[in-house]
Amino acid sequence: MFHSFFPRPKLFFISAAVWSVVTILAWYFIFAGIGDKAGFVMPEQEPYDLSYFLVPANLYFYAYFVICLLLFGAVWSFLAKNNSWIAWSVWGSLLIIAVTYFSVQISVILNNWRRPFFDLMQNALAKKPGITDTDFYTLMLIFAQIAFLSMFVSILTDFFTSHYIFRWRTAMNNFYTANWERLRHIEGASQRVQEDTMRFSSTLETLGISLINSVMTLVVFLPILLGLSSYVTEIPIIGALPHALFWMAIFWSIFGTLLLALAGIKLPGLNFRNQRVEAAYRKELVYGEDNENRAQPVTVKELFANVRKNYFRMYWHYLYFNVARYAYLQADALFLIFLLIPTIVAAKITLGIWQQISTAFGQVSSSLQYLISSWTTIIELLSIHKRLKAFEAAIDGGPLPEIDQHYLEREAQGGEMAANKPT
Repeated sequence: MFHSFFPRPKLFFISAAVWSVVTILAWYFIFAGIGDKAGFVMPEQEPYDLSYFLVPANLYFYAYFVICLLLFGAVWSFLAKNNSWIAWSVWGSLLIIAVTYFSVQISVILNNWRRPFFDLMQNALAKKPGITDTDFYTLMLIFAQIAFLSMFVSILTDFFTSHYIFRWRTAMNNFYTANWERLRHIEGASQRVQEDTMRFSSTLETLGISLINSVMTLVVFLPILLGLSSYVTEIPIIGALPHALFWMAIFWSIFGTLLLALAGIKLPGLNFRNQRVEAAYRKELVYGEDNENRAQPVTVKELFANVRKNYFRMYWHYLYFNVARYAYLQADALFLIFLLIPTIVAAKITLGIWQQISTAFGQVSSSLQYLISSWTTIIELLSIHKRLKAFEAAIDGGPLPEIDQHYLEREAQGGEMAANKPT
């Protein structure tokens, strides 16, 4: 799945994670300070239009960001000279990361835009003098420019990502077909090469982009939320808490992630087994089309009983998982308002600041809740991964899982029955 596309995948992903942490820490503890001393500072009132990209502080960071990406790509291009997929697996991944960060920056501009727009709306509703229709139209025109840029970037990103994922699927397909003689005797071999690689790539497209976006959103919006926390000096039950929004967003997201991880701990294994029992049942029926000794009523009944048993177990485990999931999501809808009640009652924020806080808190919490929002998809991906991993055991000469061994024994018995049939 991975070594067919990425160069030395374990080392590649570990180095990517380490390099990310190092560059982020280096920025906040070293290079950001150097930029401030050199005059690359953000204005007190951040721009809420496309001029945000031309602020000296941002241009300085973009240069640092690009250099970090190019260094990582150059090192791996040197280490993996013989990898035929290097242009897509390394440089394609870096391009996706860069464009995703650009998309998050657009979200920051939109968040900046919310304060003047909703403050203007609040002042207009309060009938303060000097507010005209032109003020609203001007801000709406700025929003349209930001929205069209966001739409353009999203469309191109989706187009490139689709090609990137299909290249990955091509690499897997080439690897499995090159080892077909070792794999064709495994249960559902054709399905695993065709359908499972397709599902793996399409599922990973959704999860991978969401993960990168979540990480980038955290890197960008955590400092913003930290700054906005200055407006909230007190929260219910706890009382005064420095940087309350920052810490409560982290606490609430970790709590929800642990809750759903505990509630859904059995689901990946059940989904994995479900693919196995369905494939075994389907395969026996296919053999029965050409061989009268296969798909006998007793055998088919036994195989379908396995399907039924696994589905009923899944229904039960999904029942309490969904109870935990939907209860948390309903509470999540009111959690921020609950935290801000003392601040709202004390009239310490305007409508525009409320919109900024709501957006920043939502961005941070949704990013930290990546596992919550993606858990069912992750479960599906884990089951596909287990299925393909077992498939690759035949290539590596490792032992097959028990269910695959049982299938091969059944195949051998079916072959013996066919060979002993009178002619």
